[in-house]
Amino acid sequence: MIRDAQASDAEALCAIYNPYVRDTFVTFEEVEVTTAEMAARIADVTETFPWLVVEQGGELMGYAYAKPFGARAAYRSAAESAIYMRMDAIGRGHGRALYGALLTRLRERGLHTVVGVVSLPNPASVALHEACGFKKVGHLSEIGLKRGRRLDLGYWQCWLGS
Repeated sequence: MIRDAQASDAEALCAIYNPYVRDTFVTFEEVEVTTAEMAARIADVTETFPWLVVEQGGELMGYAYAKPFGARAAYRSAAESAIYMRMDAIGRGHGRALYGALLTRLRERGLHTVVGVVSLPNPASVALHEACGFKKVGHLSEIGLKRGRRLDLGYWQCWLGS
């Protein structure tokens, strides 16, 4: 089941996200997010954009959201998306369904394009974005530094037809 995120989901979303912060290079964040911070992020995003969660058997398997791509007025028809799956839920089809629902919501809002920003290497995220219709449009080398490792970012773009 895919539904809108609620503030009450914040603790479960932290349980999904914080292992990526702590144990991987998938996110450039270096400090785990508190439940209060996650609830504030949900509230901030959902003022104008969708934040969706996918549930199975009453447990959250992952989440996806969109936010403005940029602050300038000319970016009004563009969004940046993010998706995080519980690590034991990767490869089970939840991510594709979740991202598909997010893209549908963005189309319904009249957005023209969405950009996924992917820390590289990340073959699972690249595969998911490309399976959902995103095309690679950019690459920044050694743009990040986390735990002594230089990290690249890739940009994948999906045109929504609006």
